[in-house]
Amino acid sequence: MKTVALVGTFDSKGTEYQYIKQLLEKLDLNVFTIHTGVFESSFVPDVDVSEIAEQVGENIAQIRQRNDRAYATEILAKGLEILLPKLYEENLFEGVLSFGGTGGTSLVAPGMRQLPIGLPKLIVSTVASGDTSVYVGTSDIIMMPSIVDVSGLNKISKRIFGNAVSAMAGLLNYRFETEEDERPLIATTMFGVTTPAVNYAREYLEKNGYEVLVFHATGVGGRTMESLISDGYFKGVLDLTTTEWADQLVGGILNAGEKRLEAAALAKVPQVVSLGAMDMVNFGPFDTVPEKFKERLFYKHNPTVTLMRTTVEENKKLGQIIAEKLNLVQIETVLTIPKNGFSGIDVVDGPFYYPEADLALIDALKKHLNNEKVKLIELDYAINDQAFAEFSAQQLINLIDKKGN
Repeated sequence: MKTVALVGTFDSKGTEYQYIKQLLEKLDLNVFTIHTGVFESSFVPDVDVSEIAEQVGENIAQIRQRNDRAYATEILAKGLEILLPKLYEENLFEGVLSFGGTGGTSLVAPGMRQLPIGLPKLIVSTVASGDTSVYVGTSDIIMMPSIVDVSGLNKISKRIFGNAVSAMAGLLNYRFETEEDERPLIATTMFGVTTPAVNYAREYLEKNGYEVLVFHATGVGGRTMESLISDGYFKGVLDLTTTEWADQLVGGILNAGEKRLEAAALAKVPQVVSLGAMDMVNFGPFDTVPEKFKERLFYKHNPTVTLMRTTVEENKKLGQIIAEKLNLVQIETVLTIPKNGFSGIDVVDGPFYYPEADLALIDALKKHLNNEKVKLIELDYAINDQAFAEFSAQQLINLIDKKGN
C-alpha cells in the first residue's frame, strides 16, 4: 500500500482532515499525518507541530504564548522546510497532500518545494486560482482551487475533498513508469522566436548521445533551469535564449530574477551562452503595456503576448549584465553571437530588425567581458539558422568532452 503524508492544521481544521483521512483510507492508502497548526491537534498525529518547531531551535509553547500568527507561520514554514525532506528520506511517504487558505498554503509549500520532482504533491487552496508562483516556485506542486474555504463539511467542500483524494490516489497508484534513460542531460532555453534554433540544436545533441531538456524562457522556466543546474542534474547547458534579462532590466513580465545566468558558472558546469530574443521585452495584452512605453516599437506576438523592441541604450546595459555574469565562470565557456539577428523577427525585413541596437549589445559585451575562460565567437548567421544552432551545440559537446578528460 502506498502512503500519503497528510499535512495541515489539525487544530483549526481537525474535522475536515479526519474526513479526508478516512477518504484516503477507503482508497487503500496509508496516511501519515503531520500537524502544522500552532495549537494542539484534535487527534493524535504521527508528527506533532512541536517537532517542526524544534527543527529551527524553537519551542512550540513559547510560540503559542507569543500569540503572533505571522511569526508562527514563518517559523513553522522554516521548520517544515527542513523536516519534510528528512521524513521523505526515511521512506515514510510517497506523496504529499494538504488543504488550506493563505496561511496554511504558505506554511506547507516551502517544505513541498524541497521534495524531489516527480513525487506527487498536491495542495488544495483558496489561492489556487490566482498567481501561484510564490507557492509553487520552481517545483512541480499541483494546486487545486478549493472553491469554498477549507472550513466545514458541506456539499461543495466534500466534492472538492473527494476529487483531491481521488487525484492523489491516481497519482500514486497509476503512475506511468518510464524507462530509465542513461544518456547525459543537457539543459537548453527556448522562446517562440528561437524555436527553430533550439530544435536544430536538440536534434544535433540527441544524435550525439545526449538527452535534452528544453526550458521555456518565461521567467519561471529560467528559474527552474537554474535551480536544477545547481542541484547537479546536467552535464552541460546550452543557454541559447537569455531574453529573461531584458525583462529583468526594462520591466517586462517574464523576468527570472537577478541570479539568472549564474548557476552553471558557480557549479562549474560546461555551458554555451547566446543572445536569443535579447531584442525584446515581454508584456501581456497590448492594453496592459505601461503607459510610459506607449511610443515604443511593438509586435503583437498573439492576443495575450505583446513584444517591445529593446533600444540601443537598453542593449548597452544588457551587454554589460551578460558580461558580468560570464565573468563569474571558473571553467572554459563559450559565448556564440549571431550577428545577423537575435530572434526570428530580428532579421532583415523583420519587424524588429535594428542592427544598431544589436551592435550596441555586442560592443558592450566585448567591453565588459574580462574573463579569459570565456571564448567569444561571432558568426555571420541569424540565431535560427541551422548552421548557427549546430555550431553552438558542437561547442558544448567539445566543452563537455574537455571537462571529462
